[in-house]
Amino acid sequence: MSDTDAWGRICTDMKSTIGKEAYQSWIDPLALHKIEQGIAHFAAPTSFIGRWVDRNYGERIRSSFAREGYSVTRLDFSVSPAARKAATPAGQRSAPLNAPSAKTTATAHAAEEELPGSPLDPRFTFDSFVVGKPNELAHAAARRVAEGGEVAFNPLVLYGGVGLGKTHLMHAIAWKLQQDNPGFRVLYLSAEQFMYRFVQALRFRDTISFKQMFRSVDVLMVDDVQFIAGKDSTQEEFFHTFNALIDQNKQVIISADRAPGEIDGMEDRIKSRLQWGLVADIHPTDYELRLGILQAKLDAQRAQHPNVTIDPKVIDFLAHRISSNVRVLEGALTRLYAFASLVGRHIDLDMTHECLTDLLRASERKVTIEEIMRKVAEYYHLRMNDLMSARRARVVARPRQVAMYLAKTLTSKSLPEIGRKFGGRDHTTVIHAVKRVEELKQTDSQIADDVELLRRMLEA
Repeated sequence: MSDTDAWGRICTDMKSTIGKEAYQSWIDPLALHKIEQGIAHFAAPTSFIGRWVDRNYGERIRSSFAREGYSVTRLDFSVSPAARKAATPAGQRSAPLNAPSAKTTATAHAAEEELPGSPLDPRFTFDSFVVGKPNELAHAAARRVAEGGEVAFNPLVLYGGVGLGKTHLMHAIAWKLQQDNPGFRVLYLSAEQFMYRFVQALRFRDTISFKQMFRSVDVLMVDDVQFIAGKDSTQEEFFHTFNALIDQNKQVIISADRAPGEIDGMEDRIKSRLQWGLVADIHPTDYELRLGILQAKLDAQRAQHPNVTIDPKVIDFLAHRISSNVRVLEGALTRLYAFASLVGRHIDLDMTHECLTDLLRASERKVTIEEIMRKVAEYYHLRMNDLMSARRARVVARPRQVAMYLAKTLTSKSLPEIGRKFGGRDHTTVIHAVKRVEELKQTDSQIADDVELLRRMLEA
């Protein structure tokens, strides 16, 4: 049994007991060099990490070595750039992104031992971000900040619901800053990590090091800031860190799930500060943006599953039906390709319903006549007013009949009620429309396909 094998088993055990995030921040960056005369010698990216691990996990690690048959009485940590490199997966770098500095002040020294932030996802770049009207402002603002140089607006606050692209843009900014300004010290982390590290600093009476580390960065990026709401001491420190960086003209970038003024439990002075700069809302995705996202993901899926084919109607169906967030949308496409690859089937609408039953059920809603009219108008590139108008042109009349047919088959509304919704028409007009569409479904494959696709989009 080698020392490294024993350390590998200890790492596996610690990952499951202390949690993935804590493991990646503190244990994963370590490299065991040797065990000699009761001392386990490790290489660490910074001396701060070594001291922190010894203080917080030292007893646990020594006990784990004892279970492996080693008598370890002390841990020794030496700083090694190789450990920093080994701790970072290929193709990915961790934030903060530190470069050698000519400064010799205590603050500069602290910067060399900055707390490691969250790792950056190499998939989340500006090149892979699909831009549409709902996220146009946020994307433009993120691009502007990522250019570096003179601070244009400070802070930049990105807010929106879950899975709409806030974290993607945060990572993209960090990657761009890293690429264009290698001397920048960029710290990206979640609000929960900020709070956790501040609490640890209080616990071990080491707040001075904490302040020096967080206030010596060039760019501070805090994701999901709403999580510090209601945490008075953390908000106090966040407020002072925020002010110190702004006063130094250092860039601050924040994300939240709602507008700063709407975060319950957040101090008014922090709300006010967050609203000083540019607050950019990422709106829920619309059909066009969802379609663009799916099209952008198709190439990767086709490359991974070259033998799987997909009906274009499926992409259109997913873009219409799954509107909750981008993660669910992308996950749906991934699941379809994986399922089709395993069972050797073509991806069509029937298989989509079979494979995505849970996702489709979660997105179900009670269909209304107004919703049917809106979907039909959107599908045929008309306005809702056209469906309620007196126009008899076929380009309007046929979609109107389809909408009436769907209203009759997908809702419990009476014929007179449906007629009133369509510009006050008589119930006999609705009867005629329903019969006509039923006839056309038997003879016109295009109408049959249109009705089936619209029904699947709307059906609860």
